[in-house]
Amino acid sequence: MISPRAPASSFAGFLDPKSSLAMKQSIAAAAAAALSMPLAFLFLLLCLCSSPVNSDLASDRAALLALRSSLHGRPLLWNLSASPCSWEGVKCALGQVVELRVPGMGLRGELPSGVIGNLTGLQTLSLRFNSLGGSLPPDLAGLLSLRYLYLQGNKFSGELPDFLFSMQSLVRLNLAANEFDGVISPRFNNLSRLSALYLEQNNFTGSIPELNLRLDQFNVSFNHLSGAIPTLFSGMPESAFEGNSLCGKPLSLCNATAATTRGHKLSSRAIATIVVASLLILLLVLAIVILICFCMRSAKKKHDNSEKTEAPKQSKIGIRAVRKASDVNNGFNSLVFIRKQQEKSFDLEELLKASAEVLGKGTFGTTYKASLGAGITVAVKRLKDVSDSESEFIEKIKEIGAMNHENLVPLVAYHYSKDEKLLVYEYMPTGSLSALLHDDNGAGWTPLSWDTRCAIALRTAQAVAHIHSQGPGASHGNIKSSNVLLTKSYEPRISDYGLACLAGPAVSPSRFHGYRAPEVIDVRIVSREADVYSFGVLILELVTGKAPSTSLLAEDGVDLPRWARGAVEQGPTAEVFDTELLRYQNVEEDMVRMLQIGIDCTEQSPDQRPSMAQVTKRMESLSQFHSFQEQD
Repeated sequence: MISPRAPASSFAGFLDPKSSLAMKQSIAAAAAAALSMPLAFLFLLLCLCSSPVNSDLASDRAALLALRSSLHGRPLLWNLSASPCSWEGVKCALGQVVELRVPGMGLRGELPSGVIGNLTGLQTLSLRFNSLGGSLPPDLAGLLSLRYLYLQGNKFSGELPDFLFSMQSLVRLNLAANEFDGVISPRFNNLSRLSALYLEQNNFTGSIPELNLRLDQFNVSFNHLSGAIPTLFSGMPESAFEGNSLCGKPLSLCNATAATTRGHKLSSRAIATIVVASLLILLLVLAIVILICFCMRSAKKKHDNSEKTEAPKQSKIGIRAVRKASDVNNGFNSLVFIRKQQEKSFDLEELLKASAEVLGKGTFGTTYKASLGAGITVAVKRLKDVSDSESEFIEKIKEIGAMNHENLVPLVAYHYSKDEKLLVYEYMPTGSLSALLHDDNGAGWTPLSWDTRCAIALRTAQAVAHIHSQGPGASHGNIKSSNVLLTKSYEPRISDYGLACLAGPAVSPSRFHGYRAPEVIDVRIVSREADVYSFGVLILELVTGKAPSTSLLAEDGVDLPRWARGAVEQGPTAEVFDTELLRYQNVEEDMVRMLQIGIDCTEQSPDQRPSMAQVTKRMESLSQFHSFQEQD
């Protein structure tokens, strides 16, 4: 039986001071325990989450060490006491290895099976330009995040493995310059994200399959392929297919007549008709050719007879009306020599009669090679769009002639008339730096060595710094590799210095595309900071081997400075260097420092660029240049 006082007694307990204090302490303890539960849960969650990360990185470290120990040749100099994320060529994100780049490291042997596949977070794998051989390990198929695979320049062989066509995350695949054989499989269509496929310089046979991929780059040159090029690839350059037995756009059209003949045998009457028609067409063509020759001979005789009664013969250089314009100025034989020792070695009459050939058409005019008697050869620049008066022109030419430096092309003489302005320079027989860097002249062509590039870079920097030292407004105004000419011993000589001040308004800044500083709007308004930018592009051109004029066609679709800066930020600098330079040993540090000089010179803001004097000092501090300084 429940006592009627029990509720009152229980209620009274809450009102009792001692009981109330005990109850409050209990409630506080319970609240503290409740509050600590989320923190404990959070700590437990962090522990659980951090464990796989550490486990993944430990697994990646073990895979990298296993790969290192299984390959021969030049060792990978990794600090084993440090995190693998700090190792050269290794890049991590979210506690996993996402990039492995070891190009041109002299690695030999075969890739072991069951090793690289353990790098489960790998997105970029670059093993290009080593001496790796054998077949590709099948565990590569387990790299579900792999986007970029660069294996060019090795000795991998055999047919392309089946697992390769299951790697659907691939965006760029480069297997060039290996020993792969077999056919090019249509199963490449499985790689729907692929945008670049390089298969050149292998032993592939058969035909090119129909690949319904949106490929920005595709190359199968120098294999053993035959047949017609699929229509999808008709817009690719010819170089992508050369060295095969292929036909169709962009190469020559396939022999459709032969194919028709195989399917439908022509009758004897049809063959006879074709032969007779061909003979008639041939006779008609011959008659037309004879008639044209007769007319040309008659016209030539009339022209020769008229020349005998006219003024003396014009220059083979092609200068129009020099005699007439100079007669007006009372100075046809007026060729003003800059240096006394060369004065009167030839005159304008001899120059205009000299045999000549066009060397190039540049920003400020056309340059000719003129061969005079007594073994004298000079370069003649015929200026265009010059609006200065004679006094203004002569004053500027005197300033140019006063720039005397061993790495500037010497200005020999000049001629001024109303219609013609000529500059005569010493002739440089080896040609331009641009041609030696980018023009493959066949079997006899030799790439420029690292030492030669270093010497050219330093001497050019010293010459530009000398120009800048001539006065507050002194600058070159048109620095580019085609204006760096070379002697027989590959000593650089800079041309076109000072000519920007002679340019007329018709010269567009677009003519400087690739080298022009972003702040340059009018090419006649030059600055030292703009020279530094152009020189920086020249340095990047020497280091990367890429021509600024074609850099918009490069893999990343940006200009050369932005491409180099982005490539350095995204990964190891070895990916940036010209492949011709990867064979040189113990110069990596100097190559990186030279690359950084080029990047610093091409800063967007003029105030952030170093001066040419600072650039020269930085270059002279490189170990590669010590031998050059000793020779000075």
